[in-house]
Amino acid sequence: MNYSKTPDKSYMSYPRFSTSFKTAAANHFEKIYGKEKVSYCLDETHRLFEEYNINPSDNNTSVRDVWSHKDQILITYGDMVRPEEGEPVSKLHKQHTFLNEYLKGYISTVHILPFYPSSSDDGFSVVDYKGVDTRMGGWDDIEAMSKDFRLMGDLVMNHTSRHSSWFKKYLKNKEPYTGYFIEVDPSTDVSAVTRPRSTPLLTPVHTEDGEKFVWTTFSDDQIDVNFSNPDLLFRYIDIFLLYLQEGLSVIRLDAVAYIWKEIGTSCIHLPQTHEIVKLMRTIVDHYAPETTLITETNVPHKENISYFGDGDETHMVYQFSLPPLLLHAILTENAFYLTSWAKSLKNLPENCTYFNFTSSHDGIGVRPLEGLVPDEEFNALVEGMKKRGGFVSEKQNPDGTLSPYELNITYFDAFSDYNGSQSYQEKRYICSQIIMLSLQGVPGIYFHNLTASRNNVRGVKITGRYRTINRKKWSYKELVDSLNDPDTNTYRIFNRYKEILSKRNEHAAFHPFGTQTVYDVDSDLFCIERRDPDGMERIVVAANLTSKIKELELQDQHLPFEVNKTYGDILSEKKCIVNGVLYLKPFQVAWIML
Repeated sequence: MNYSKTPDKSYMSYPRFSTSFKTAAANHFEKIYGKEKVSYCLDETHRLFEEYNINPSDNNTSVRDVWSHKDQILITYGDMVRPEEGEPVSKLHKQHTFLNEYLKGYISTVHILPFYPSSSDDGFSVVDYKGVDTRMGGWDDIEAMSKDFRLMGDLVMNHTSRHSSWFKKYLKNKEPYTGYFIEVDPSTDVSAVTRPRSTPLLTPVHTEDGEKFVWTTFSDDQIDVNFSNPDLLFRYIDIFLLYLQEGLSVIRLDAVAYIWKEIGTSCIHLPQTHEIVKLMRTIVDHYAPETTLITETNVPHKENISYFGDGDETHMVYQFSLPPLLLHAILTENAFYLTSWAKSLKNLPENCTYFNFTSSHDGIGVRPLEGLVPDEEFNALVEGMKKRGGFVSEKQNPDGTLSPYELNITYFDAFSDYNGSQSYQEKRYICSQIIMLSLQGVPGIYFHNLTASRNNVRGVKITGRYRTINRKKWSYKELVDSLNDPDTNTYRIFNRYKEILSKRNEHAAFHPFGTQTVYDVDSDLFCIERRDPDGMERIVVAANLTSKIKELELQDQHLPFEVNKTYGDILSEKKCIVNGVLYLKPFQVAWIML
């Protein structure tokens, strides 16, 4: 490909570019591919904008205007609620199905995990980026859902399925696909590469030119793509624009940290990776300002927040340290490390916030716990999950050793008492969920967190994959029966969750772009104050992380209460501060209006 060719005259003026966009895009392309390829990259970008009939937006809306305290994101597979026999597609959404019947008015946004045709990893080995899995229906079904809920979808950028047409054509030595994948001599020293898995980095494949070794970060069915080839980048920009056209307004950049490879480096968080994220941000800022970008980078906190850039990269990052840290705090009944971490969170750039969650389709990542709790407590947490019926996935270190990467267990069962007693499981669990819902940012709620699902050990035996433990698929009848049976955890947790969401929706103090102040009270309590962006409403969140009743004398504390005033708890609708004493039951969280 001759990248330095003279641009087609029809693109010389770039009528679909604003001056500011052209300048910004040229700067991104120069940093990614070098000055000689800038004209080619601008041509290709303009060609795609013409294909999708995209023009600069005159909408001054920012992400700050799009999200409010009334927003929560449901994380779910498209076929999480499976149809009855004889029905063709998922019962997750359509008239008289789960979302409309049970969650409308409680959640605003639905993250449908990869709903494209796939060969493995429950959707993340994408065979066809522009298709819709028949279990979900078609693009018309996605568009219909986008009319009832804001939709979030995945752009799986790091790899594609070995069964995709791209890779099949690569194996047949067809252009331009020969440049879409990364070939490496197996004698090359790749020990510096950061590994999120214990599987081999290089996978042998048989091509028409003989055996070659291709880069496979995650599995031998997920072949990494070559972003050093500009044409590959434009295939993904094409897919990105299609998703926006089809009704997705929140785009999750999956495993984006690994997309740029350079032998001799760690191959994670490289400058070109950040520049590609900046390019995506520039596109949405100029052409789709109501679109939100979220980066999925399961790494330690400092690395994770680097994807905010200077406010010019992603709008949200997953708060990956929260799930294991919250789990550790409640199980050890010690708020010290959770409070220390929360106090360390810095002010965020304009139009940036966190995506808070406690569980997802993946396990509970423990790399983000590094340096936040003592090693012996880290190890005890890992061992405790095994005793509760969970598994531990490992990663390979540069020296060849293995270490824990994620805990595979449902978040509900992570709070069980492995000695057989279940007395505090629901209390602990609800405590964790209320704290997550209270923090600065937009809450993400995994489907199985709403339904208090138990470990799907049978599924693990069938698939051989640890992550299946938290990926159970419900039949519609089974789910409805559980939701109607007061004797089930599902009934109790689901209805309590809806009560909490309903009350959260009433209070602007929980606005994702509001402020957060952390109070260091004592090791039994986690306390923060939330305030809406206009400073009109203030709520103190006080959580008792212990199994004992907590009575706190306020006289010598630095909490923002008037000592002689009585305060009520929004959640329990009962008094919680009387005569200068804060009363909290075991694992109770109070929302106290100032």
